[in-house]
Amino acid sequence: MSPPLNIALLAFPRCQVLDVTAPAMVFQAANDALGNMHYHVHILSADGGPIDTSSAVTLVTKSIHELDPSLVDTLLVAGGDEAGLQLLTANETVRRWAVKSSKVARRYGSICTGTFALADFGLLDGKRVATHWSACTTLAERWPDIIVDANAVFVTEGNLWTSAGVTTGIDMSLAMVAADLGDTVANLIARRLVLYARRPGYQSQFSAVLNAQSQAEAPFAELIEWIRENLTQQLDVPTLAARVSMSERTFLRHFARSMGETPARFIETLRLDQTRVYLASGMSLKEIAAKVGYLTAAQLSKAFDRRFGMSPLLFRELHRRGGCDAAG
Repeated sequence: MSPPLNIALLAFPRCQVLDVTAPAMVFQAANDALGNMHYHVHILSADGGPIDTSSAVTLVTKSIHELDPSLVDTLLVAGGDEAGLQLLTANETVRRWAVKSSKVARRYGSICTGTFALADFGLLDGKRVATHWSACTTLAERWPDIIVDANAVFVTEGNLWTSAGVTTGIDMSLAMVAADLGDTVANLIARRLVLYARRPGYQSQFSAVLNAQSQAEAPFAELIEWIRENLTQQLDVPTLAARVSMSERTFLRHFARSMGETPARFIETLRLDQTRVYLASGMSLKEIAAKVGYLTAAQLSKAFDRRFGMSPLLFRELHRRGGCDAAG
């Protein structure tokens, strides 16, 4: 049996705890699913020992000196606040270890603002990356040679993997497991973690539902959730207006003012967003149409092509080849 693959998760004081524990959980769950240790997860810091995260949780870490950089299969740098990142990147021992690891590792990358550490280490020049939405502008301004994808949940470019942060570390780690062990194992892990769906990298950091609920006036926030859960229903203006006890005319006016688009356009967005998730899962177009509220697969294809400039089947093929950002 081959030795376990070493997963190095680099932490530091004031790091985001989920940037460390979420990938660790996914890789360990893969071990559980296989019934053997395929991955050996190492939670590392400069000197080892307990470190205080930004989330009122203390992590017990090992020193980077306990893992030879030449033995690292996957290196992931956690994100955290600016002070913590500055301490991390100012440590020359950490810098040398991380650079050496990245040069020999099968893959390397970051979660959330860990991209700032990789950039400071000179490991992102000319690369396309993801980071937390709140840090995209700063990252792009500080390192103009880096191409920052402000929308993606995670981005892969060669052996570089970067994610938007926090829970997106789960999505990226699941994609790594899928690449190593296949979709069956990754889907089993997602089910064990009670995830709504595995999110592909091209998916936006913000869902249409979350964006809408964050700006919705009362009583539309609850209506949006009801729409999301009832995409197969007849979602015409009379139905929606009745749910919020408004006349149709008043409903249309207030909805457009609150959401910035018509109800029909918004509902189509929700349906097509969910379609992209189902396409990535391999579901047939006929099944997808039934699940998202289209009468036929042809009707769904027409709406999808109008919105994204390609057919659902072409979109699925591009996703399989890793080029699906064209519709992101």
